[in-house]
Amino acid sequence: MPSLRHQALARVVPRLRGVAPLESARAERAKVLELQAAADPALPTSAVRHFEARYEATTAEAPFPDHVVRPRGRRPRTTVYYLHGGAYVAPADPLHLRYAVRLAGELDAEVVLPDYPLAPRHDWRASHHLLLHDLAERCATQDRVVLVGDSAGGGLALALAQSLRDQGGAGASQLVLLSPWVDLTTSTPATYDLDGRDPWLSIDKLELYAEWWAGTPSDLARPEVSPALGDLAGLPPTLMLCGTRDLLVPGCRLLADRAAALPQDPDDPADGWDLTYLEAPDLIHVFALMPIPEAETAWRYTTDFLR
Repeated sequence: MPSLRHQALARVVPRLRGVAPLESARAERAKVLELQAAADPALPTSAVRHFEARYEATTAEAPFPDHVVRPRGRRPRTTVYYLHGGAYVAPADPLHLRYAVRLAGELDAEVVLPDYPLAPRHDWRASHHLLLHDLAERCATQDRVVLVGDSAGGGLALALAQSLRDQGGAGASQLVLLSPWVDLTTSTPATYDLDGRDPWLSIDKLELYAEWWAGTPSDLARPEVSPALGDLAGLPPTLMLCGTRDLLVPGCRLLADRAAALPQDPDDPADGWDLTYLEAPDLIHVFALMPIPEAETAWRYTTDFLR
């Protein structure tokens, strides 16, 4: 049974997040572009108590802003490469930063938060290879790189892990996916059954945002866009969490089923994929980032996995 705090949050999410029915693709595009133009490009550090005293942040501006946060006075040997969610149309917000700094403190790590180009002005081609180059350089020079993503950022994290594997060389040591959007084709019929039960996401907007991110319909099934449909063998050990009151849970189940169907040969781990999937009954989208008791349970699973 979800906590009372979760139940209250599920009721107010539409108001907190400005959830509204889709009027038309044209109107939605105008609304998204307006929100992007009004967004502050700086990290929302005021959302973290005593941020300046506890953490230091730097930003590299090219080819797009790459924010790096680390515990003040430390030079960590672990890097967390954190790809934020937002359906590929919204920038990082306070929820993402709070989670990022918590990872920085818990793991004694620097956390990289790429401010990657967003739809509808950009599609996956505008950022995938640039992110891959940035991530590959960090994997080659850091002792340990952990790849983390939530929602759309979770799909992007998985896609980058696949591309890292394909190009050879050093890769991420572990992967954490929080309510990831991994199938933009919406090939799972159960997704439509959840429309209306999810208080946050709606199928009409997801399909529109997926179309924007893919750029062309023929790219929707590409692994860079829908990594759940790509080759899963040889990926790093992964923890994935999702709630069942989430439009993205059918895609997570598809991914888990495909991973389980891979050969599991301990003598040749490149043939399989060590994926741990934890599904939380009746919890909403990206519950692991929320100020609710269930998020603390998810945090314990995550930190145990990353130690």
